[in-house]
Amino acid sequence: MVLAVTQVAWVGGVVGSVSASAQDATFQVSQGQVEDRKSVFATVESVDVVAARARIGGTVTELLVDEGSSVQANQKIARVVDEKLALQLKSIDAQIESYRSQKDLTTTALARAEQLYASGTIPKARLDEARTNREVADRSLASAQAERQVLIQTSVEGDVLSPASGRILKVQVRKGSVILPGEPIASLAAEAYILRLQLPERHAMFISEGDEVQVAQRGLGALTSDSGDKLRSGLIRQVYPEIKQGRVSADVEVAGLGDFFVGERIRVWIGTGARPAIVVPTDFLYSRYNLTFAKLSDGREVVVQPGLPQSGGVEVLSGLVPGDVLAHP
Repeated sequence: MVLAVTQVAWVGGVVGSVSASAQDATFQVSQGQVEDRKSVFATVESVDVVAARARIGGTVTELLVDEGSSVQANQKIARVVDEKLALQLKSIDAQIESYRSQKDLTTTALARAEQLYASGTIPKARLDEARTNREVADRSLASAQAERQVLIQTSVEGDVLSPASGRILKVQVRKGSVILPGEPIASLAAEAYILRLQLPERHAMFISEGDEVQVAQRGLGALTSDSGDKLRSGLIRQVYPEIKQGRVSADVEVAGLGDFFVGERIRVWIGTGARPAIVVPTDFLYSRYNLTFAKLSDGREVVVQPGLPQSGGVEVLSGLVPGDVLAHP
């Protein structure tokens, strides 16, 4: 005596009857509702595109990056030299030596004035004047030394540093170029990447933040029923409130976009409501001669056209009708 057990399984929103026994297993095809997914193309974009700018004007003497180079934050990517800085540094060094000589002279004069005042030879006003001259010399020397530090810091700022970690998108100058302060040397894409969708406005009502989407691998090949394991999941992190030229924009967050080209297109499937569909468990379908077959309970084999993978199975586009009973191959 063979005992049979009948269980009801939810398959991608479709209720199907699965009967199993010790000798065979069957699946009764029925139609239900599944999420309708539309295929669109998304573009890899950087969350932030920043410019590495020159802090001083001068001539580009070193250029250490090119388009596509990976850089880290605060990495030196170019060197700008202003030849006037070296001349100004020599001038300030000469002034410092002059102020040091003045300081030595005023120090000697102050010591002599203190001795003369102690002996009563000169009035206190002469001593105060000597002390004032010494203080003026000290402050002049300190001012010149501070100005020299400013010139040294200005020279150091000739190093153009990367403002963030990422990849260089475009280099605007070449070695030997003369640039002004604040002029961009290179633009780079920060390491945070997203997929940007452009959807027809009729789909705007179906998408919202937090929705899950399916993302294909690199390349523009079509999805087949046996490539479902190659899909990745992503989440819509932002939907822009403005519709431009009949399209709504949305950003999708997906892991592992760091090795993609900025601007590269990737196929994405998004949910746009529910539709009727037939979903069959994967193990009730098999392939032969590059065709997909299903076996009916009476022993006949039918060719079916598989569609997108769904929760619990694969959507069947043609070849089966509700009420068919499938046998396990």
